[in-house]
Amino acid sequence: MDKLAVLKEYFGHDSFREGQSDLIDHILGGCDVLGIMPTGAGKSLCYQVPALMLKGVTIVISPLISLMKDQVSALVTAGVSAACINSSLTQEEYADTMHRACRGEYSLIYIAPERLGTQEMERLASSLDVAMVTIDEAHCVSQWGQDFRPSYLHISEFIAALPRRPIVSAFTATATDTVRDDIVRLLGLRDPFSLVTGFDRPNLYFSVIKPQNKYTELRRLLNSMGDKCGIVYCLSRRNVEEVCEKLNADGFSATRYHAGLPDSERRMNQDDFIYDRKRIMVATNAFGMGIDKSDVAFVIHYNMPKNIESYYQEAGRAGRDGSPAQCILLYGASDVRTNTFMIERSREDNTALSDEEKDTMLERDKERLKEMTFYSTTSGCLREFMLGYFGEKAPSYCGNCSNCVNGFEEVDITIDAQKIVSCVFRIKQKGQYFGKTMVIDILRGSENERLMSFGFNKLSTYGIMNDVSAKKIRAELDHLISGGYLAFTEGEYPVVELTPLSAKIVKERIPVKMNLPKEKTPSGKRRADDSFYSDNPLFMELKKLRNRLASEANVPAYIVFSDAALRDMCRIRPTTREQFLTVSGVGKRKAEQYGEAFCTLIKEHISSHPEEETAPEGEVSPLQLQLDSLRELVSTKRSVSPRAWSDREEHELAEEFAQGKAIAEIAQLHRRTVGSIRSRLKKMGIIG
Repeated sequence: MDKLAVLKEYFGHDSFREGQSDLIDHILGGCDVLGIMPTGAGKSLCYQVPALMLKGVTIVISPLISLMKDQVSALVTAGVSAACINSSLTQEEYADTMHRACRGEYSLIYIAPERLGTQEMERLASSLDVAMVTIDEAHCVSQWGQDFRPSYLHISEFIAALPRRPIVSAFTATATDTVRDDIVRLLGLRDPFSLVTGFDRPNLYFSVIKPQNKYTELRRLLNSMGDKCGIVYCLSRRNVEEVCEKLNADGFSATRYHAGLPDSERRMNQDDFIYDRKRIMVATNAFGMGIDKSDVAFVIHYNMPKNIESYYQEAGRAGRDGSPAQCILLYGASDVRTNTFMIERSREDNTALSDEEKDTMLERDKERLKEMTFYSTTSGCLREFMLGYFGEKAPSYCGNCSNCVNGFEEVDITIDAQKIVSCVFRIKQKGQYFGKTMVIDILRGSENERLMSFGFNKLSTYGIMNDVSAKKIRAELDHLISGGYLAFTEGEYPVVELTPLSAKIVKERIPVKMNLPKEKTPSGKRRADDSFYSDNPLFMELKKLRNRLASEANVPAYIVFSDAALRDMCRIRPTTREQFLTVSGVGKRKAEQYGEAFCTLIKEHISSHPEEETAPEGEVSPLQLQLDSLRELVSTKRSVSPRAWSDREEHELAEEFAQGKAIAEIAQLHRRTVGSIRSRLKKMGIIG
C-alpha cells in the first residue's frame, strides 16, 4: 500500500494536509525529520502513516499518559495494532503487553520517557526490530522549552544503545529557533529534514481584556458563548476550585481538572467534558495536552500564563476543526507577581538539576514571562506579536484580534514619557526604587499614607499627571518598559528602574509614540455629521419605517435595526437584496424579513429626490471606497492573501465583489463561511 491508501484505509482521509506528505516522504526515504506544526495540523499522522509502512516497530516517546491512551485507543479503533507502556497499567496488563511486544505484535508502542532506562525496556528494545523512534512534544528536551523534562535528555542514549540506529522523527507544536537547535542537538538528529508549516491559525480570534473584576467579565463572556463548549485556564488549583464553584452556583455547566484531584475524578471530569455532559472545563495547565476534542469554541485564560509558548499551545486547543473560535486572555497586573512567585518556587522544587542549571532556567523563565507581559499589554496587532515571537513575519494588521478589530491609532506620548521617566529619576535621587503602582500614584498626586511617609509628595513630579487616568499611565509605562526606556526587574519586590535609554527621553527629548485604542465619541457630544442624519429626509423616513415594523413585532426599535444601520442605508442607498446585504448590521435573516420594505422605500425616495445629497460634505461613501479599492486591486492583480487563498481565488473574489455580489452570495460560490469571506475582504482593505 502507498501512503494515500494507508491514509484512506486506516484514517479515512482522501488527502494530506500541508506539510504531512513531505514529512512522510522523507521518513520513508530513511531521513530523520523535525516537524513543527501547530495544534490541529495533524502531527500524529506524520509518523503513524509511515509506521504502518516501515518494516519493524515504531517506538513513540510521549510525555503524558492521557495523550498515549487517547492515541492508542484511536489507533486500535482504526484497526492498527498499538499499545502503550506506562504506570497506568496493572501488573497483569503490563506483563501481557510486554509479552506481545516481544513477539512483535505491535506496529506502534507508546512509551513514557521515564521508562527508557529500565532493564525491561532495554531488553525489549534489543529484541525488537525498531524501524523508527518518534519523539512527540519534542520541545520537552530543551531547557529553553516551556515544558522541560530531564528524562528527555536520556532519549539519545536510548537510541544509541539500539542494535541498529533507526530513523528518528521529532514533532512539536511550538518552538523558537533556540529550542529547534536544542531538539536537533540533544536528540542527535542527523541532517534532519526540518519543516515549519507556520504558526498562524487564521480561524482563531485573539483578545486581551483588562477587566476591573475578572469573574464578572468571565461570566459575561460565558453568557455570550451560548451553548458552545470551551476551556477556562487558571494558574492555581485554588483558582480552579473557586472559579468552578462560582460558575456552578451561577447556573453554568462546569467541571474542574487539576493535579490535586484523585485520578478517578480527573478521568470522570475529563470524560464529562469530552462527551459533552459538561460545557465548560475549568483547569490548570495539567489539562489539555493530547485531548482531541475538535469543537472547543473558546479558550479563556483567567490568568496570564508564564510564557507565550504555553499560551499559544493552550489557546490552540480551540478551533481544532477549523471553525472560528475565540482565545481570550483576562490580564491583571497581579498575574505577573503570581507567575514570578511560581517560577522562583519551581527553581527550588526541581531537585534533578544543578544549581547552575537552575539559575539558567530561572533566567530563561523570567525573560519569557517578560515577553508574555509585553504581549498582554501591547496595543499593536496581537497576532503579529505572537507570530513574531516564533520568528514568523506577519502583517501589522490581521483584522482578527481585539486590537485590530477595536482599532488603534498612533499617539505622540513624548511629554508623558518625559514626566514618567523624570518621576523614576526623582525617586532614585531619594535612594529608592518602587513598582509601577507607586510611580503612578506619585504622578497622579495620590495622598495615600505610604507615599506621604516617604516624602514623595514633595517631589517635583508629584501630581503632574493628575488629569490622566491610572489605566493610561500604566499603559504608557508598560510601553516605555517594552521599548527599553525603562526596566522592570522581577523578584519578590519588582521595581521600575532607569536604563541607558532613559536619558534620551529627558535630555535629548527624543519623540516617543505608541498605539492606543481609539477613544470612543463621548455620548454627550454630537458627531460632526450627526446634523446631516438628524435633518436628512431619507434618514427620517427610514426611522419611521423601522418604528412601525418594531411596533408590529412588539420589539424595541433597535432590535429591527440600529441607527448605525440606518445611516449606512443612507450612504449606500440599497435598492436590491444583494446591495441590502452589504449594509452594516444586515444579515441574511434580516434581509429576508425587512429587505423588500426598506429597498422599496429607498427606491421611491431616490425617484422623488434625484438631486438630494447622499452623504455629509467631505465624506466619501464606503461603497465608493470599496469600489475604488477594488478597481485598483483588480487592475494590478495585487494579492495579499495568506497561503490558504490562491492568487486566482483572490482575484476572483475581488471581481465578484466589484460586480456587486453580496458577501453571503460570494461565500456560497466559494463554499466558505460568511465570516471567512468578510475577514478576507477586511484584510484586503475592501470593507471596514
